[in-house]
Amino acid sequence: MGVQKKFCWTITIQPNILLLKTCGFWPEEAFKLDFYTARTVILIIIFFPVSLISQAANLFFVLDDLVALTGTIYLLLTEIMWALKMYYFVKNISLVKTLMKMLNHELFQPRDVGQVVLVQPNLDSWKTIYQMFMVTALGGNLFWAAFPLFDTANGEKRLPFLAWYPYDTSISPFYQITYVHQVLTYTYIGFTHINTDTFIAALNMYISSQFDILCDNLKNLHFSNNVKANLVKCIKHHWLILSFAEKTSQFLKSIILLQFFISVIIMGITLFQITIVAPFSAEFLFLVSYEMGIVAQIFIYCWFGNEVEVKSNNVSFAIYGSKWPDFSKEVQKNVWFFMFRSQTPVRMSSLNVFYLSLESFMAIVKTSWSYFALLQQVNS
Repeated sequence: MGVQKKFCWTITIQPNILLLKTCGFWPEEAFKLDFYTARTVILIIIFFPVSLISQAANLFFVLDDLVALTGTIYLLLTEIMWALKMYYFVKNISLVKTLMKMLNHELFQPRDVGQVVLVQPNLDSWKTIYQMFMVTALGGNLFWAAFPLFDTANGEKRLPFLAWYPYDTSISPFYQITYVHQVLTYTYIGFTHINTDTFIAALNMYISSQFDILCDNLKNLHFSNNVKANLVKCIKHHWLILSFAEKTSQFLKSIILLQFFISVIIMGITLFQITIVAPFSAEFLFLVSYEMGIVAQIFIYCWFGNEVEVKSNNVSFAIYGSKWPDFSKEVQKNVWFFMFRSQTPVRMSSLNVFYLSLESFMAIVKTSWSYFALLQQVNS
């Protein structure tokens, strides 16, 4: 039974695209001199520079306090990572749009309903992870936004995060204005962070799904009326997948390098912060949730990247599912050539240094633990 209408790959990530568009990072085609670009620039100016400067300035007042210093650094690094990540996203927006158009290619379409069912678990797993991230982020934002309002232990007005401002933030209306600005800033940064990361995960999910479809086509090659023509179609499909993967790697190579390097430091610092606050206090719970968020952020990069490698490795074996010994000599020759060319798995990486794999994830966790141990030693 054939697919009744053209399968829309991007419908799964529509909420993701909508939020990126709302935050100012998804223009119709490219950024140009128009209202949308002006709105994006205004949003960035309102939220980012003030927060970055206030965090950076605060460092000079807490240099002798390791606890306060690390508490400021992990937030400052998060902001710097956001700024650089969104810079590379904006810089490569034309490439992103090209990838979206490639998803509509005829060769990327499922052959029948059976192939739609085959790839649906990939789409559902991404959707579930995305929803979990959004719910967790929303809950976390609400928690740290409300916590200082109810924390009256010291009898002082507290802001959600440590920062320095050239005015007294304890008096009205400066306290209320600064409070709202911090909440809106980190909500804006947090949601664009999450939607950028999950979008990259979606690109890798699409590559994995295409390898699933290709493997299914190869396994059922002997059922086609024209084996030679369908083999050629599979070869073209494989080439298109490799082209999509190459463009995806080109888009995310700088983002991965940045993400892995900064996340290692943030994870180590946050672990250190967890050990010095009161156990099971509100601040403790926030830091634990923040640490889990950073770990999950790295994990989805590595998990979906690892899936690309695993499923691309299946291509050279998929042909064994068909009755290829019954093919003509010419087709058998083409089969062997294709099998030889597809033996090298696709590995998503940054400059061939950092690979998106479960091994890389474990290496990042171990390195962050080393940073944590170093901070513990310095503090003691």
